[in-house]
Amino acid sequence: MTRRDDRRVAIDILYQADITDASPIAVLADWRGADRDVPPFAEQLVAGVTERLPDIDLLLETHAEEWTVIRMAVLDRTILRVGVYELLWSDEVPTSVAISEAVEAADELSAEDAKRFVNGVLGRIAREEGVA
Repeated sequence: MTRRDDRRVAIDILYQADITDASPIAVLADWRGADRDVPPFAEQLVAGVTERLPDIDLLLETHAEEWTVIRMAVLDRTILRVGVYELLWSDEVPTSVAISEAVEAADELSAEDAKRFVNGVLGRIAREEGVA
């Protein structure tokens, strides 16, 4: 599996947790219990997003102009959370890769305008947090 595939697994787990109002760690355990493959990088992303969720959501609220986190489409919110985590707390992922992977995920998985929305929010966060 590629890192892109691992990100998709993390997005799937975090999305499932969000729509079922479950703990991402519990969903991850359920996946493992069902013999679904959860690569180490996907597990790292799920754990990191879960640990940093209040910080991530505050950044999204601050930088998503005229949007609250709760009003965002669940899938877009999930993709953005993974992107913000990678931007700010994953030392092994360059800024450009974190943004392009999130934009690509939005393009492939979400609505037509999600790509621009994700790119804009992550770009603002990268610039204002000094990681651009």
